[in-house]
Amino acid sequence: MKIEHVAIYVNELESSRDFFVRYLGGHANSGYYNPRTGFRSYFITFDDGARIECMTKPVMDDQEKTLNRTGYTHIAFSVGSQEKVDALTEELKGAGFTVVSGPRTTGDGYYESCIVAIEGNQIEVTV
Repeated sequence: MKIEHVAIYVNELESSRDFFVRYLGGHANSGYYNPRTGFRSYFITFDDGARIECMTKPVMDDQEKTLNRTGYTHIAFSVGSQEKVDALTEELKGAGFTVVSGPRTTGDGYYESCIVAIEGNQIEVTV
């Protein structure tokens, strides 16, 4: 069994799509739109086959997203080396995203950094 895709509701659909394409090497489809409901989405596919679906619709609850909350807390992307973790972290920081930890080696041996990137949601960049 494998996870087929992960989905995230967002307010700013195109900027969320662009984040995954620009910084993480994803490839977006042409999008989907349901004129009856106003639902719109993009699937972003990564070279290894993993996919994220970014979705929006006209009316959604947009509750505060504290970093210490229950539920899904981040999506981790493996970039292949410590040097690439460092470089991407610096690029994201330079683009105005908040780095909340790292780059660092965690107590359980991961080399990673965590960035608040998509509308208050965290992205982990790891080896």
